Amino acid sequence: MVAFAFLDSGTGGIPYLQRLLEKKPDASCIYVGDTANFPYGEKTHEQIVKCVLEIAKKIIEKFNPKVFIVACNTMSVNALDVLREVFPATQFVGTVPAIKLASSVSKKRKIGLLATQSTVDNPYNVDLKNHFASDCELVLRADPNLISFIEHESFTATKEESIKAVMPAINFFYENGCDTIILGCTHFLNLAELFQEAADNVSGGTLKIVDSREGVTNRALSIFDSLNQNAADSKSEHEQKKSRLYVTGLSKAKDQNEYDVICNRYHLEWGGII
Repeated sequence: MVAFAFLDSGTGGIPYLQRLLEKKPDASCIYVGDTANFPYGEKTHEQIVKCVLEIAKKIIEKFNPKVFIVACNTMSVNALDVLREVFPATQFVGTVPAIKLASSVSKKRKIGLLATQSTVDNPYNVDLKNHFASDCELVLRADPNLISFIEHESFTATKEESIKAVMPAINFFYENGCDTIILGCTHFLNLAELFQEAADNVSGGTLKIVDSREGVTNRALSIFDSLNQNAADSKSEHEQKKSRLYVTGLSKAKDQNEYDVICNRYHLEWGGII
């Protein structure tokens, strides 16, 4: 058993794992990147649901997590409700675009959403906007090339290469009059600080970058604490001691080197292919 399981299409959701461990350093966690089915952003709704259900079943049977974080916006907006129906005994926390947070930050009432094509096209964004940012204009941009760069190159890329990769998105939103950009794909969070640095350089500090890390991790910890509030000992003797990274496949020979770099950088054990 582990306390928390994280699932993403690749390595994008690792910043959520890191934020949770900052708040709860002794938490036992596993992280699974469904790299065999990457990228998710170009798949149909039906394909996404099928892939997510298959890998979620493996994770639940193998690790029995107390809280299951779907650390992927595309997975969450397409499959979260289905996951809760199929696995009712599991506590799921999803990630959705931080439109509510962006609305509280934006002064010009013009917000940019940077995400996968699937997330951009999903009507759930309209519901979020109508509920939390009805007076704001939402400017959408899908960026599959940037997502691919982050998954396959960013952890070994130079800072200059990473800045070059994010600049098209920054320039697009700035030229369209946005003063707030939502990182609506978890992959982008691996470069969140660099996004803000690039935005500052372009806008003189008026263009803000927001994401859902804080809200998601607080929700996951709240559920975990409520599950353990009546337990004499909230840490099972069967829980692993160190967080582990798993993937569902290696698509390129250099992927293993990439994952070794990630494990060293974030102090994770390499779990291998699940």
